[in-house]
Amino acid sequence: MLDVVVLFFILGVAAKCFKSDLRLPEALYETLSIYLLLAIGLKGGIEMSKQSLLDLAPQVAVCLALGFAIPFVLVPVLRRLGLNAVDSAALAAHYGSVSVVTFAVANSFLQKRGVEVESHAALWVALMEAPGLIAGILLARRGMQSDTLNWRELAHDVFLGKSVLLLVGGLLIGAFMGEAGTAPIKNVFIDPFKGVLALFLLELGLVAGARLGDLRQHGLKLVGFALLAPVGLSVLGALAGVVMGLSLGGVTVMAALAASASYIAAPTAMRIAVPQANAGLSITAALGVTFPFNIVVGIPLYFEMCQSLMRWMR
Repeated sequence: MLDVVVLFFILGVAAKCFKSDLRLPEALYETLSIYLLLAIGLKGGIEMSKQSLLDLAPQVAVCLALGFAIPFVLVPVLRRLGLNAVDSAALAAHYGSVSVVTFAVANSFLQKRGVEVESHAALWVALMEAPGLIAGILLARRGMQSDTLNWRELAHDVFLGKSVLLLVGGLLIGAFMGEAGTAPIKNVFIDPFKGVLALFLLELGLVAGARLGDLRQHGLKLVGFALLAPVGLSVLGALAGVVMGLSLGGVTVMAALAASASYIAAPTAMRIAVPQANAGLSITAALGVTFPFNIVVGIPLYFEMCQSLMRWMR
């Protein structure tokens, strides 16, 4: 059975396909994205306050390594599909980074089924946001054989961009204040989370529906990649979760994160670092194909895969 928030996404796609005049104000979209990033960070930080940071060090290392490695895995595949070096690296960077909304939907899916997830899971999102972008930029610059990149400007955009800043800021606030210290804002940032997520997915459905026509422009190869790459990457994420010693819920979330593609931080970073890349190609694959696939089909599929994997490893 589909989670209710996924149905909001489908409603948005249907509204656009049937040429409805439904739209959310742009200011509301910005507000919802800021809310979700802060709320996810806060929830992770509150739980981090209850744990030893030293115990989390191995998970930090695995998350950073996985995010950095994904573009190196994907670029050869994209080159064989006929993409040039720059477009291959930029698209791979989108998949090396992560989608915070996919993370939220995966958590909602697991919560509905009574499957517990490690309480500090939001930390994994914050850790995996930037390494894939850095790897993609390095691969793109190698393909262009250019040293003209302003690394200071890029570092500022990647590490102090909206998504990373809000996630890490929320984590730090939650970790510093703890459950008691954040209790006064619980009714704002914790309890209404799922309703806000539903509204955000409605807007993403409208955006994804508007991009369905772009799929014809970019061809079946791109569509095939955007459908198959998440499945392959989910296996890497699940194995990483097993190595980290996570629960079934944690392994599933890691699989979903590895399978996801960024459509917030990555387009901004690539626009600054690799302006020569075809931005339409990357956003069409990440938001037009991979995101809908993951939240409708992928997450339940990854859950079943992780269940089988953990049974086999016992």
